[in-house]
Amino acid sequence: MQFDIVLPLIISIITIATVWLYEKFETRIKSLFEEKEFQIRDVVFLVIAMGVMVTVIVFVPQQAIQVLFLTAYSFVLFLFTYVATEKLYFAVLPPIVFVALYLFFWDIVLLNIFAVIFAVFISVYLGGLFSWTTVLVFAGLITVMDFIQVFGTGFMGEAAGKFINLKLPVLIDVPTFPIEGGIRLGLGDIFLAGLLAIQTAQKYSRRAGVTSAISVGFAFFLFEVALFYYEFASFFPATLVVVGGWLLGLGLHHIIEQKRAS
Repeated sequence: MQFDIVLPLIISIITIATVWLYEKFETRIKSLFEEKEFQIRDVVFLVIAMGVMVTVIVFVPQQAIQVLFLTAYSFVLFLFTYVATEKLYFAVLPPIVFVALYLFFWDIVLLNIFAVIFAVFISVYLGGLFSWTTVLVFAGLITVMDFIQVFGTGFMGEAAGKFINLKLPVLIDVPTFPIEGGIRLGLGDIFLAGLLAIQTAQKYSRRAGVTSAISVGFAFFLFEVALFYYEFASFFPATLVVVGGWLLGLGLHHIIEQKRAS
């Protein structure tokens, strides 16, 4: 049987780190947003905007995409550093370092490092804006959008191709082991896994959040086994895998808690 342990481990570790960081900075982040939360209409608008963005990227020149995403990522780095340190002169340094590395020293290692940083930062930063209800709505809608843009329009694959050509850190590109090869996963999938784990930890316990993180990694392990065996797609809506793994973890948490209570 052909299988890979690298991507499942990375996904689980990133998601667990996201839960830990959110708990550490939850108070500051919520105070920044003045305890505001997304409503269902906000979540619907967010998913629509994400779907439109994927479509627009297909038709926008690569140079414009490059400028847009470098600007957006620099802002994310600045904002999160400022939240963490509350010092303006510290917050301006990470964006400068990021842009300099991208322009002059960029390679696959740096791409993966910054992709992970951005995925974690965005999950932690936006985690406080979601509630249990809105994160469920978001997970359902983004999975539908992902499915349509991958298999319906095909725009997700075209957009990913542009990102790969520009070497932007909007995905992780990791080797597989023990099977030889490599596999890529978009930040949106990692972002979704982080959001679900954060809200699971908030609703139940940190243990439940960690369980969901591990189960998402296990779901990717099973998905890759099927992918290597059947080779059924070059691009696949991995949000389906994330949601499936999270539901598995939620089920395991309830089973464990029932056994402890009995």
